[in-house]
Amino acid sequence: MPARTISALPPRPAKHETLQPPGWPAPKGYANGIKARGEFVFVGGMVGWDEKENFPVGFVPQAKQALQNIVAVLAEGGARPEHIVRLTWYVIDMDEYLAARRELGAAYRAVLGDNFPAMALVQVGRLFEPQARLEIEATAVVP
Repeated sequence: MPARTISALPPRPAKHETLQPPGWPAPKGYANGIKARGEFVFVGGMVGWDEKENFPVGFVPQAKQALQNIVAVLAEGGARPEHIVRLTWYVIDMDEYLAARRELGAAYRAVLGDNFPAMALVQVGRLFEPQARLEIEATAVVP
């Protein structure tokens, strides 16, 4: 059976609510919390390699590829980028991430659109794949 693509999936609007305590400053690029109902789709840690396990050079190209890999796995579960309610980023170098925030934001929006779920960012000493600069986990809820 051929892999499903995003365009082949029936449209399903996201049905989740952003949680923001009164008086808290609005977060930039993420949500403090999400309330959602539906079927869960969990995506394990994705690194930025292509289907032949080749890594692009650079932090932002790897991040963009990792996000594209997440979208491909979501499609297998009937989910779309707008159904993502949580992302956890694991990075080797926090300074590298911070220096690339503008370009990273553009790559993020190009792949995931304007959905800004609850997110966590963790610096780690090492990842399983030696060439990986980051790894991203995702949780989606399909209404």
